Amino acid sequence: MAAPQSPERLLTPGEVATLFRVDPKTVTRWASAGRIGSIRTPGGHRRFRESEVRGLLADLTSEATPGLR
Repeated sequence: MAAPQSPERLLTPGEVATLFRVDPKTVTRWASAGRIGSIRTPGGHRRFRESEVRGLLADLTSEATPGLR
């Protein structure tokens, strides 16, 4: 029998904003523009998958840091 998977952690706009060092409203605008995926809670709040956020952050960090040659 397979072990049950734990649900993925969801981040608030404030938590995502802290990682990217931007205002939470910027994160909300990114989600509205489709730049980052989000999930709406039953109360209408946005939540972001931690794996997607960390992946985007890693992509942006690697683009900003030139490779060593």
